[in-house]
Amino acid sequence: MKPRFSGREALFTAAASVFVIGVSLLLAPVLAHHASGPFYDPEDRVEIQGTVTRFVFRNPHAFLFVDVPGASGDATEWQVELGAPISLRRTGWTPDSLTVGTVVNVTGNKSRAEGTFGLCCVRMTREDGSPILSGGRVEEEDVQ
Repeated sequence: MKPRFSGREALFTAAASVFVIGVSLLLAPVLAHHASGPFYDPEDRVEIQGTVTRFVFRNPHAFLFVDVPGASGDATEWQVELGAPISLRRTGWTPDSLTVGTVVNVTGNKSRAEGTFGLCCVRMTREDGSPILSGGRVEEEDVQ
């Protein structure tokens, strides 16, 4: 029986396979992360004030859940998407940074999904306008 590949062809095929697998492994983390544009509308910025009901500090993104009172007095739960916990920790955040019952002001880009109450946070302060973290940065720089 004659071999399918010569020694040189088999070596080239193996090297090409290793290269493709290596590049795939390097690109996987880059492709796995998404931009917020498809999910949140940068042209639809909203401001809410409400009471923290949950603070979920886990990968891939932390989420804050806030009850926001409406005109009729009924509360609507808003979901606020924050950064990755590792990034938040680098700026001083911990799972205890926001406790249930804390009143916060949040400004961000509203969710594109019709009928939902979500936003990607751009700015957050306490009820009195002070930063969540003492000495912490509370606002992203505006891009002109």
